[in-house]
Amino acid sequence: MAKAKTSIATENRSGSAADAAAKEQRTEMPLSDLHPFEGHPFKVLDDELMEQTVESIKQIGVVSPLIVRPDPEGGYEILSGHRRLHAAQLAGLETVPVIVKEMDDDAAIIFMVDSNLQRENILPSERAFSYKMKLEAMKHQAGRPPKENDSQLGNNFGKLSSEEMAEELGTSKNQIFRYIRLTNLLPEILDMVDEKKIAFNPAVELSYLKPSEQKEFLEAMDYAQASPSLSQAQRLKKLSQEGGCTLDVMCEVMNEIKKDELDHVTIKNEVLRKYFPKSYTPKQMQDTNIRLLEKWQRSKQRDMER
Repeated sequence: MAKAKTSIATENRSGSAADAAAKEQRTEMPLSDLHPFEGHPFKVLDDELMEQTVESIKQIGVVSPLIVRPDPEGGYEILSGHRRLHAAQLAGLETVPVIVKEMDDDAAIIFMVDSNLQRENILPSERAFSYKMKLEAMKHQAGRPPKENDSQLGNNFGKLSSEEMAEELGTSKNQIFRYIRLTNLLPEILDMVDEKKIAFNPAVELSYLKPSEQKEFLEAMDYAQASPSLSQAQRLKKLSQEGGCTLDVMCEVMNEIKKDELDHVTIKNEVLRKYFPKSYTPKQMQDTNIRLLEKWQRSKQRDMER
């Protein structure tokens, strides 16, 4: 009798495993049934890489299936594969391969973020909002009463979500929170961070400015035709905290000559290239410039001695 129970239990377990595997099998799905993950922070750009992806799909199709989950309101929500979907649309496909996964909202957010963070090039804005979404989902999960299989899933409810997330990402809690600070920036300023017009560290300091102050900062930046240094951004943050961050003051700060501008003279490569053979390396161009300057200096000295 005991053997029969064991046999039935084993059969039920294997049947459940088979059902779960069947649900995650690759299948073809119409593009019209798929829609983006709500609020996902990863940009789908029509850039050179997208063109290459479209050409590849035209030749060999979509190799890696999209990961989706059923949407109670209809269709399927994409967890991983937003770029592939867009490329498939541009390539004129009607269906794409997908794997359907059953996930609640928190698990779906974490899976979506982890899948997309594996890409090589992640913009600061993408990292900022994905870190924020994942941390909130982890905190929400940690607030639930532990279930029987929590230990098997490796959940540790005695550890802060931010510490657990830092270990997973191979970074520090401080760096995670610094990225999340960027979500407080106006979209126009955050775009400048993505475009490398404003460096990451100054951007973190600027995130402490009030929205109205950030709008005026854009005017000050345009007035000075300069990007903020870290020290300038720190001063603006302090002025904001003291209630003295006005447009006039910001223009004054941004119009200051930065120390590194006093210490360095920069000549763009395309300017120098006009005067040198294409075969010249940057080191050869630099050495030639120094020799010419030394010759010019000696000439000036001789003129002064006459």
